[in-house]
Amino acid sequence: MFHIFTKKRFLVDALHGFVDIHNHILPGIDDGAKTVEESIALIKEFNSIGVTNFIATPHIMNDYYPNTPETIQASYSVLKDALIKEGVSNISLDTAAEHMIDTHFETLLANKGIMPVRSRYLLIEMSYLQASLNFDNAVDRITSAGFFPILAHPERYRYLADRRDVLKGFKEKNVLFQLNLLSLSEYYGKDIQKVALKLLDKNLIDFVGSDVHNIKQLKALKEVTIVNSTYDKLVQLVRNTISEFY
Repeated sequence: MFHIFTKKRFLVDALHGFVDIHNHILPGIDDGAKTVEESIALIKEFNSIGVTNFIATPHIMNDYYPNTPETIQASYSVLKDALIKEGVSNISLDTAAEHMIDTHFETLLANKGIMPVRSRYLLIEMSYLQASLNFDNAVDRITSAGFFPILAHPERYRYLADRRDVLKGFKEKNVLFQLNLLSLSEYYGKDIQKVALKLLDKNLIDFVGSDVHNIKQLKALKEVTIVNSTYDKLVQLVRNTISEFY
């Protein structure tokens, strides 16, 4: 009998120098860090794995988190001041937002109430319960406005898991896909992990992000191990993300 052992590596070993383009580390603004102290704890924990570059992306979600560029900037300023007082000077912190494609989104876009990533990209999401009815139209409006849409965590929309036609249609509309790092584990469930690995295998993912909301998630991320073939694909995506957003 032959025993074949598949060697694994810690996922975080691939993240040194990573630019995290999707996280919820700004304090008191959405379902992420609640306090400045929590934000600083998250940043220090990220530092321990070699991640010092962040683009904070709090939710803009009309019914739950109706953030604006002003509220996001205010939270950012509070955190920056606290980091200076704490003597944390080795990080790069920028702001953007994760935009829910809801009935308010197109008005937000028209009124320049959006928060793009590095001025060129727009991070967008849908409900986990059902697809946004205006998604295609919203994407058209985004591209017409001169932005590249990035769909956050496509692997987590269960209603898309077996809809290759829909995913293909998104890619044909030049929608970029951002994978959550924790989706490569069973953290969100085995079914989501399966979809994540399938998207990765088919080279449909463009960028990766942590989507970390709290210290529990970040500590879980530090424990994730992946097989070498997945690790190699992840390394390339990390490089792509650094190259585009550093």
